[in-house]
Amino acid sequence: MSKKIINTNNAPAPIGPYSQAVKSGNFLFLSGQVALIPGTTDLADSNIVNETHQVMKNLQAVLTEAGMNFSNVIKTSIFLSDMDLFGQVNEVYGQYFSGDSFGGFPARETVAVKTLPKNANVEISMIAAD
Repeated sequence: MSKKIINTNNAPAPIGPYSQAVKSGNFLFLSGQVALIPGTTDLADSNIVNETHQVMKNLQAVLTEAGMNFSNVIKTSIFLSDMDLFGQVNEVYGQYFSGDSFGGFPARETVAVKTLPKNANVEISMIAAD
């Protein structure tokens, strides 16, 4: 099976040896995004609502580059610096999906971790399919 690397200047450049996304067959695997502002090494305001919106905008830019959108997302993984942030992240995250898309929301897990890159509070990765 072939693979195609997906990169866009509309999302933050990788800060390590990985691609923003890899398409293999009908599947698109999006690397985790934190709230980096594209073209900089700066995080969006440390307010968790603003951070989550920036993460989702970064993921949206990668999906767009691959010719997809949030309706193509079948699985997400959310990593939080503190599980107390779950409610606020969940509220913002939900604004980017329609529960009617493909009969419901993507599958998902949410976990708290010790630390995230650049001391971010939230990181989200996705799997999409066309």
